[in-house]
Amino acid sequence: MRNTIIIIFSVLGLTSCFGPGSNGFTDRESGLICEADSTMRVLTIEDSVDLAVLRASSQDLTSGMLLSDEFKRLSELMIATVTHPSQDGVGIAGPQVGLNRRVIAVQRFDKEGEPFEVYPNVRIVWASDSLSAGPEGCLSVPDRRDNVLRSREIVIKYADLHAMKELASTMSPGQLRRHFRSTPLPMVRDTITGFTAVIFQHETDHLDGVLFIDRL
Repeated sequence: MRNTIIIIFSVLGLTSCFGPGSNGFTDRESGLICEADSTMRVLTIEDSVDLAVLRASSQDLTSGMLLSDEFKRLSELMIATVTHPSQDGVGIAGPQVGLNRRVIAVQRFDKEGEPFEVYPNVRIVWASDSLSAGPEGCLSVPDRRDNVLRSREIVIKYADLHAMKELASTMSPGQLRRHFRSTPLPMVRDTITGFTAVIFQHETDHLDGVLFIDRL
């Protein structure tokens, strides 16, 4: 399987964006992204309004969203949030910062330097029958850790931002929009094992409204 780094952002300087309502994000979504300072608030099950977001299913991001400054800023903010000393996590999903969009940030312990990477429109397309149990916690479920059974190996697919940006460099914005109205977004597959596979399973669960406590 092709093993591609999607995004590794520096959290020292965040990308600016154009504000509410641009590039396909809703006004509320753009507001959350553009009005955030250096990190975003992490939603928790302790708040009923937060819980409704955490329990909702997430939607794919469109080509316009993925190529926008808002998405780049969202990616930077998600990494800045999960790595902040107040959180110190290894993964975070869109719903945890208030957006029901299929995007996660994961620390790749299986790669040199253990970088954080962002994966848009991510799905697990295969999971091994071989399982192992290990302790898990969650930024959205404070003060709780339990053992969860997870597959030892998975295959994921996700939107190929590199291919999209290459295509965007050869087309006008109008041509690009017409192209993606009739052509699916380019996707990449990756095979992942071990603890990193556990993180992907935990974070993709969030995109379907599932919390690790549901699997106990």
